[in-house]
Amino acid sequence: MTKEATPCYTAIVSNAMPLLEPLPRQPFSKGLVELYTGTGKGKTTAALGVVLRAVAHGLRVHIVYFMKGDTRYGEQEILSRLPGVSFAKFGQPSFVDPKNVKEEEKEEARRALAEARRAMLSGRYDLIVLDEVNVAAAWKLISVEEVLHLIRDKPEEVELILTGRYAPAELVEAADLVTEMMEVKHPFQKGVMARPGIDY
Repeated sequence: MTKEATPCYTAIVSNAMPLLEPLPRQPFSKGLVELYTGTGKGKTTAALGVVLRAVAHGLRVHIVYFMKGDTRYGEQEILSRLPGVSFAKFGQPSFVDPKNVKEEEKEEARRALAEARRAMLSGRYDLIVLDEVNVAAAWKLISVEEVLHLIRDKPEEVELILTGRYAPAELVEAADLVTEMMEVKHPFQKGVMARPGIDY
């Protein structure tokens, strides 16, 4: 008769317990620049994982969405309920055509970058996420130099995360941490479209 295995961990069921209190906030003495790029899935997902961890430590987070002005993303429903987290969305309702970028799309990207700068310099946030800023720079909605200028002006205690495909080489060079998601296989290749709760 074999003895039943006992788990070596304690499961926390969210609907059975109140939310835990955040850990004591420890601001960064030196914030870094993180960059997530590549053709594989998981860039925004990785950034959101950092956001969740930051919130657990009582850090203050602001997310700026580039080129996602009219789409409702599942994480925003939860982010709006988390303490110390705010976000701002910019972009047109339609997808950007990189071969035919419209002036209003550039204007939205400029507004997003201005919002990122405002938040970064406000002293109110420990972590700033610029979601899809790499694409915005690669497709020339904003210039690479403008993004580099933002990075150079980053206060010492602020962490920046830049996400999106096609990260220009200059941004890769300027970042402290770079992760490239490589697509090996994707369900889209079999005709499986983006699924709510998994892809957005």
